[in-house]
Amino acid sequence: MAQQALLSEPEIVDALTELPEWSRSGDNLTRTVEAATFPAGIELVRRVAEVAEEANHHPDIDIRWRKVTFSLSTHSAGGLTALDVALAHEIDRLC
Repeated sequence: MAQQALLSEPEIVDALTELPEWSRSGDNLTRTVEAATFPAGIELVRRVAEVAEEANHHPDIDIRWRKVTFSLSTHSAGGLTALDVALAHEIDRLC
């Protein structure tokens, strides 16, 4: 995979206007989803895993009963890139 360019501060702000469920925490975009049941949360993680694998870009995922938190950052680039924004949109589509 080619090195991804880091997003500028204005690009990050613009991206977040299109991702109202997401917030920025340092070099990460994060979103917590509360599923109806624990199995529904696990199913969401499974669907996100498929999309992430296809994109070869993988989120950090924290599962706490029905709450699933996704954290996105392009570690190889040292911050946020277009890959993170694209995956955030895909996760929103799956929620």
